[in-house]
Amino acid sequence: MAKTRPGKRDLDSYTIRRTNKVVRAGDCVLMRPSEGDTAPYVARVEKLEADNRNNIKVHVRWYYRPEESLGGRRQFHGAKELFLSDHYDVQSAHTIDGKCIVHSFKNYTKLENVGPEDYYCRFEYKAATGAFVPDRVAVYCKCEMPYNPDDLMVQCEECKDWYHPACVGLTGEQAKQIDDFVCSECSSEDLKKSHNTYAASPLSNGKVEPKRQKR
Repeated sequence: MAKTRPGKRDLDSYTIRRTNKVVRAGDCVLMRPSEGDTAPYVARVEKLEADNRNNIKVHVRWYYRPEESLGGRRQFHGAKELFLSDHYDVQSAHTIDGKCIVHSFKNYTKLENVGPEDYYCRFEYKAATGAFVPDRVAVYCKCEMPYNPDDLMVQCEECKDWYHPACVGLTGEQAKQIDDFVCSECSSEDLKKSHNTYAASPLSNGKVEPKRQKR
């Protein structure tokens, strides 16, 4: 944490203008962009301080949106996804417009309802180099893409892998209505077994669990 400079004093909290919302170190906030038609910036408060004239400054660590990173937005990036960057800054506390919550990826996927102030983060981002930490995550489906919580997915009853409906020849509506789903690889394997053992069709027993879709 940055040291307080001479003539400055640390503050425990700051009340956002025209609200009763209190901001403290560790909170995530929405900050007013320089252009009025753009989305608010998101930052994590590191420290609050005031000078002798009671001008309040906030030390922040910026979150980047995927489109603000060197690689840009990719298919697996969710609408509410943010990257915690190594970009630190000092801003006037008056530019704080509100508070938000940046969840871990795991906790975000467990939310029953996603509100406008809910975001998630699964990567840290090095602004100078464009590097991510971690540099690899689990992938799913035939397309081998990381999980996007905005996308509907279906689970194979046999192998338990998750698939995008379009990647297995289904529409979104078909995926929601289907009672059983077995991926093509498991279906082929079960078909071979049935030819050898005269077993029942693999589709006679199974279950589909569509991945919950975030709004």
